[in-house]
Amino acid sequence: MTMNRNMFDLSGRVALVSGAASGMGKATAMAVAEAGADVVLADIAEEGVRATASEIESLNRRALPVVCDISQPEQIRSMFAQVDDEFGRIDFVANIAGEAIRKKPEHISLDEVEWTWRNLVYGRFCCCQEAGRRMLAAGKGSIVNLGSLASVTALGRGHIAYSMAMGAVVQMTRELSTEWSGRGVRVNSILPAQVLNPGLQARIDSDPRIKARFLSGIPRGRFGASEDIKGLAVFLASDASSWITGALIPMDGGNLAMNAGGSVGTEVFGE
Repeated sequence: MTMNRNMFDLSGRVALVSGAASGMGKATAMAVAEAGADVVLADIAEEGVRATASEIESLNRRALPVVCDISQPEQIRSMFAQVDDEFGRIDFVANIAGEAIRKKPEHISLDEVEWTWRNLVYGRFCCCQEAGRRMLAAGKGSIVNLGSLASVTALGRGHIAYSMAMGAVVQMTRELSTEWSGRGVRVNSILPAQVLNPGLQARIDSDPRIKARFLSGIPRGRFGASEDIKGLAVFLASDASSWITGALIPMDGGNLAMNAGGSVGTEVFGE
């Protein structure tokens, strides 16, 4: 049996991607547009989200840039009202945006924990709820929640609020999948390891030891790049993944598979 490449075609579909101004959000938006979808682009960075919209329009796809703080439900609901007006449907949602405050657990304030939770959990659930209602009415749709290896393992280094929130994201994904998949709506989560972005680069620049430490836990031998999410995004948005739901998919260069005391395959022992 030959594979039908049309199963990856997103022509005629409408996607919404948060965090679309840069990084993995922009890469996801570009990927689904390149596969044929029209895209609603959400971000707090107006200039960046409009730039992404211009790139998508150059592909002869429709792009709707929306300035939206995903920690604020009223802004999310307003955005989905625009989706209804402009497109009248929603087929794929990628919840990529979300910030966190990194501090030691003995020092972080409860307000900072709550701020992180609103960004990574509360707002994302609102996006899922708004999208889910529309997808359930249509009897089909796909949602992806960006998680982290911190969703299922402990990182230390002041990640307490982030890790608690990301743990909630994967449970939200599992619960929504269990509730909705039998009614045509799939919900999955992508769990990245260290993806090189300006924030990580700044940390490496301030302490070069960080690079070697992180890479020692990545058998693939390099940091992730934002573009690494593109294939997964199209796969999960498309009919190619029609029986994939409730999955937590590492995007980590082998990090999660390797034991904490493991070594990458460059060392030889007993010789």
